[in-house]
Amino acid sequence: MKDIPADDDVHLAALGHRAELKRNFSMLSMLGLAFAILNSWTALSTSLNLSLPSGGCTSVVWGLVTAGICNICTASSLAEFLSAWPTAGGQYHWVAVSWKRQMPILSWITGWANVAGWLALTATGGLLGSTLIGGIIGLMYPMFEFQRWHQFLIYIAINIIAFTINAFMNVGLPLVTKSAFIWSLTGFVVISITILSCASPNYNSGEFVFGEFINTTGWPDGVAWLLGLLQGGFGLTGFDGVAHMIEEIPNPSVIGPRIMIGCVVIGITTGLIFLIVLLFVAGDINLVIASAATPLLQIFYDATRSKAGSICLLMFPLVCTVFAATTIMTTSSRMVYAFARDGGLPASPFFSKVHPKLQVPLNGLYMTMFWVIVFGCIFLGSSSAFNAITSSSVVMLDIAYGIPIAINCLRGRQMLPERPFVLPQTLGWIVNLIALAYISLTTVLFLFPPELPVTGSNMNYCVAAIGVVIIISTFQWIVDGRKNFTGPRVDAEVLAAVEGHGGSNIDQTADTKGEK
Repeated sequence: MKDIPADDDVHLAALGHRAELKRNFSMLSMLGLAFAILNSWTALSTSLNLSLPSGGCTSVVWGLVTAGICNICTASSLAEFLSAWPTAGGQYHWVAVSWKRQMPILSWITGWANVAGWLALTATGGLLGSTLIGGIIGLMYPMFEFQRWHQFLIYIAINIIAFTINAFMNVGLPLVTKSAFIWSLTGFVVISITILSCASPNYNSGEFVFGEFINTTGWPDGVAWLLGLLQGGFGLTGFDGVAHMIEEIPNPSVIGPRIMIGCVVIGITTGLIFLIVLLFVAGDINLVIASAATPLLQIFYDATRSKAGSICLLMFPLVCTVFAATTIMTTSSRMVYAFARDGGLPASPFFSKVHPKLQVPLNGLYMTMFWVIVFGCIFLGSSSAFNAITSSSVVMLDIAYGIPIAINCLRGRQMLPERPFVLPQTLGWIVNLIALAYISLTTVLFLFPPELPVTGSNMNYCVAAIGVVIIISTFQWIVDGRKNFTGPRVDAEVLAAVEGHGGSNIDQTADTKGEK
């Protein structure tokens, strides 16, 4: 067996795992990856159709403020876990080592929710990108009927690009994520300045905050406003991506929490400023909602009065969606690899392999790409069903976020070992409880249909998507999990190497087969 050369790998070995992935990422490149996953200002602006009908400008601005505060609390709560146990397994690993009495079932539930959430989230990059391209076609050729199969082909093309970069350009992936970060911030600045300088000076500067409450959903105003939180939740979800990439950065216990919280703060700041700018220059909000060119492109056109100029501005968020598709696929493959490494998936030995030459979990990428194609085929049959898959990504990830935080609270916030990142006890309780309240509320709300009366075409099929995950995971638990899944597996050979390097004093909190 090869020696374990670095302290970071020794720490990982003490948690039970051999270091198989290269630590290629710096703090900046990992921050770029995390921010590209959130894709906040792009995701928030391209999903205006979620919140504008549920309250108008008021819902967009104050909904993001609300979702932003709550997501900072959630990210801070999880950052403590990441600082204590920096492994790619993330939440299911933290659950397993923090409450062994209720393990492995809670770890199993958390792991499946996390895997399902990331697989579903992977589909969103291609969906947003294909939607933007459809908007361009709608703006330039209003009479052209953009078919669903056209969008499907664009969706597949974007995901093939993402797969190719992940499979064959792993060495250059840190450069890709840095480029994504720079491109995103550049686009944010350029678009904001351009549309403000081009827009008419006659807009009411308070309209975007105190404008008329628009409710076209059929729900009571209060419920409609809460349903608009889906936009903020979607634009800020996925910050646990750094946890699943944590084995690829140096000094993970210190750097990881900074990136997790930092990407959310940057996402909220850029997203809020960008949305305010958009709404400041937007024309009639009702026309924006009804636009065939998508709300974002319609606002660009309202501001610039130029189709060519609007399309040029749209190139920034369009390229951002390609970066998002790439980085989300990266993280999804690591999540699949980590859970398979601990025996949580069917054919786990196959999906837990790291390609010896490419240095990536190639089989995990294959699995991710397979499900992306399946989701695309579902979209061919029903756009409502596909939208349910994207909504379920937020719900499933929220469940994976909530379980470890809830366990920490139930155990009096005394379960975490010594770690670099620590929330003060009183502040920690406040942050944890806000996070749990938000997760509980949104998990229920995001299962509601977006409008009334409910029909087969506007029904929220998120419940059905989650039901499929529950059925598959339950079947796998009965067939294999209850017999063989023991949570994070400890490699005895790796632990022996740790002791040989004088690392036995490192907190060995990983679960073993004999510790149930």
